[in-house]
Amino acid sequence: MNSLNFQSHRTQLVLTALTATLATAGLFSLYSTYSRLEKRRNLDRDVKRSIEEHDVLEQKAIDKAHKTVPPIGSSLLDGSTSDPQSEELIREQLARNYAFFGVEGMQKIRSGNVVIVGCGGVGSWAAVMLVRSGVSNIRLVDFDYVTLSSLNRHATAGLADVGTPKVKCIERTLKQISRWVDIDARLDIWRKEEGGKLLKGADWVIDAIDNITTKVDLLKYCHENDIKVFSSMGAGAKCDPTRIQISDISYTIYDPLARSVRRRLRLQGVSSGIPVVYSTEVPGDVKLLPLPEEEFKKGNVNELGVFDDFRVRILPVLGPLPSIFGLHIATYILCELAGKPISNPLPIKNRRKLYERMLRDLLVREKKFRGQLINKLEIDEDDVAMIFEDLHRGRSVIPPHAVPSRPVLVRWDPKLPLTAENCIVMEHNDAEKHAKECLGISLSSDTDKGASGIVRRPADFWGKEVAMVVERRTKEVAEYREWIM
Repeated sequence: MNSLNFQSHRTQLVLTALTATLATAGLFSLYSTYSRLEKRRNLDRDVKRSIEEHDVLEQKAIDKAHKTVPPIGSSLLDGSTSDPQSEELIREQLARNYAFFGVEGMQKIRSGNVVIVGCGGVGSWAAVMLVRSGVSNIRLVDFDYVTLSSLNRHATAGLADVGTPKVKCIERTLKQISRWVDIDARLDIWRKEEGGKLLKGADWVIDAIDNITTKVDLLKYCHENDIKVFSSMGAGAKCDPTRIQISDISYTIYDPLARSVRRRLRLQGVSSGIPVVYSTEVPGDVKLLPLPEEEFKKGNVNELGVFDDFRVRILPVLGPLPSIFGLHIATYILCELAGKPISNPLPIKNRRKLYERMLRDLLVREKKFRGQLINKLEIDEDDVAMIFEDLHRGRSVIPPHAVPSRPVLVRWDPKLPLTAENCIVMEHNDAEKHAKECLGISLSSDTDKGASGIVRRPADFWGKEVAMVVERRTKEVAEYREWIM
């Protein structure tokens, strides 16, 4: 009996303990749930209070701005800082730039004077971002008017601006962005005869001119007179933004306009010292839009232009590309003005060593083939870069068109002169076979005896597939030459 009572009592104690444990756990769970809900309520109240306070502060700032900023057309637009609040508002508008460049850097930027020659797709975007970033003195130089075709790339032009001067269109927008900016809009064209008339006082000149003759004249003038100038190369007929680079004019590769400008400058004694923005993308199958036949019947096509030597046909342009060129220019000049220049801005520059080596190898091969001393080949490093990178895409002409571990340039047809059309890319071992079987020379020999013996036609030795690839590349070179000319 006592045993049963003991068991019963023990069971009751276990049940009581279990009940107490469950009750405690329930209380903890309830407290935890209540705590989470209370925290959520507090958070909601904090967020609402923060939003309300932000709205109040924002409204006060708006009211303050309305009271302190005069309307467009007032004296502040002429550079006046008589209003004690104006500098405060300027600093607030440029707060992010001050955070990046610091007070000293921004003082240099704000006192900078930039002249933009050419106010189309590239120049307009450069102007907008320079002013948004604090440059307070801008001179705009362009003789052209806004057309409907300008609207796919111009930074400020709208339908209402069609038929109006580009410089006036940009001027109006810039004054809406920064009320303190001093804008000198010149409906004019830069002429080398008048020299520095339009460049007076410039810390930087931006060359965004389409015409190559005027472009070269401007660059040469600035270089000779120690005026800092940044030039835009060809943004037309391009679509790959990843190929856009900043470099010295002497390092440019692939860009037909850059190549023509570089060579003309070299003839006039200017080989380097001019930063440019350009694209390493070779133009594809897009062409200048043809003129209607009736226009040719009217006489000299050049007379259709506003000025001699300026193009009269529409150049195909994908709108974002000129804007990216303009933004590159603005960024570079801002950093230069602030004393924080961009260092070594051309990552592709190191490829030059590869092109130099390929050109030297080709020179050795040609000396053996011709059997005579050669100091200079008919092609240069730029041609080597174009052949290797853009024609052959850095791959061997031999199937499966792998990337060569040691790429080599070699003459394709021994009966044709050495030109970009008659050069192919091969792996080193394949090039030795080609030299022996198709050119009749041995690369392992130290003597330069010239081609000898019976050689095989390249198309017969390598097959029809390789011959077709070479033929396609030849056509691409012809298209490339059209752009250069």
